[in-house]
Amino acid sequence: MPRTASAHLPGLDRSRLERNVALAPYTTFRIGGPADLFYTTTSADDLAEAILAARAAELPFFVLGLGANILVGDGGFRGLVIRNSAARRGWAEGGILRAESGAVMQDLVLESAQLGWSGLEHYIGIPSTVGGAIWQNLHFLSPAPDRDRTMFIADVFESCEILSAEGERTTVGADYVRFGYDDSVFHHRADYVLGATFRLAPSHPDILHRIHQENLSWRGARHPWLAIHPSAGSIFRKIEGVGAGRLVDQCGLKGATIGGAQISHLHANIIINLGGATAADVRALIALAQRAVEAKFGQRLVPEIGFVGEFA
Repeated sequence: MPRTASAHLPGLDRSRLERNVALAPYTTFRIGGPADLFYTTTSADDLAEAILAARAAELPFFVLGLGANILVGDGGFRGLVIRNSAARRGWAEGGILRAESGAVMQDLVLESAQLGWSGLEHYIGIPSTVGGAIWQNLHFLSPAPDRDRTMFIADVFESCEILSAEGERTTVGADYVRFGYDDSVFHHRADYVLGATFRLAPSHPDILHRIHQENLSWRGARHPWLAIHPSAGSIFRKIEGVGAGRLVDQCGLKGATIGGAQISHLHANIIINLGGATAADVRALIALAQRAVEAKFGQRLVPEIGFVGEFA
């Protein structure tokens, strides 16, 4: 398909509209070809305007946060990539936090702990924006005996402002969002989160910082470090009572390598970029794991990451 040479996108700041931008640096996998058009938004209004402009131009588009949980094809993206850097936030009485959808969860985790508000501390070290957290119902299985359960962002979610598939801006609650495991209404409708409100509970900063340390220690011992081995997090969806990573491990595939991609020695449900990995390398490893698990256990592994752009 020919690259998008230009697009009529009224209402956008033309000085921020870039062409032929490599997407690999904008993903946690550090993999991905170029976007024909690339536009950075800096507020919820800006984000809504960019989406509406792309829709009006009938131009394919993709909203990019931190680039976690996705694999971008080696061929890049034919259309407009809208980078969501809308990160304004504010606090109201009673632990009410309002944040635009491009706000980075790590920043909110640290800020809320410093102020003595509990509810986000479980997500320390997980790369996500607010929009991404709601899209996937961000979750973490706490390792501590007194918190031995999966924590979901839905637990502290109050509401969110969306730009609907019909082009309307409205505020919706949890009933509309329909949170599930790695799921929400945003997987099934062309709605986009512009901002969200969370209700947190009072706690002591020392307690929250201790939880940060416990969770980071637990994750560091079981997951490859992104700064050293880029990845997209868990590759396959959870299989209740079994665990996708356990099945891959029992097939003897930890350490399996194709090109620059490898199934992690630490966690068999994570594929890492050893350096220079391509999307084709990752897809080949995914197919290898699927074939092996289906042959040995009769289970079909379903990817939970998103595939964006053009793949060979």
